[in-house]
Amino acid sequence: MTRTGSELKTFTSGELARLAGVSADTLRHYERKGVLSIPNRLPNGYRVYPADALQRVLLIRRALTVGFTLEELAIFLKSRDRGHPPCRDVRAMAGNKLDEIDKRISELKTLRAELRQIIEEWDHLLLTTAPSEESGLLEFLSQRSKPNKQSTPGTRSFKTALRKANK
Repeated sequence: MTRTGSELKTFTSGELARLAGVSADTLRHYERKGVLSIPNRLPNGYRVYPADALQRVLLIRRALTVGFTLEELAIFLKSRDRGHPPCRDVRAMAGNKLDEIDKRISELKTLRAELRQIIEEWDHLLLTTAPSEESGLLEFLSQRSKPNKQSTPGTRSFKTALRKANK
């Protein structure tokens, strides 16, 4: 229900949802989580949001995509709405989130390297096993506790691990 002229611009929940690219259920969820103010109601019961609700919903959506939770946003937005800019807290939390992402990327790189080594070892096992025989690929995993640079195809520890896995 957009209005022009002397009246303030407002949106019904359907209009706001469409403009923001969310569902009306999402708007109600945001209200329950405290990141979107509960709107006034028209005589017919329809929710009517102020014009600034669109920017709020777009802010919420973007903040969620960069890793903030609705609970975190509720704290920041309530503080801001009370006239206390949470800028430094927002920045500090974003920095913490970046640190977490960097840590996770490092862990994923380690996992990728280990998985590459396992696949290489499995390929060697499969080359030395007849197609109708069991290679013991999964059992081989139980012989590996951590990545082992010494245990690559052709090394003594690899051949020992192979014998143990095939027993």
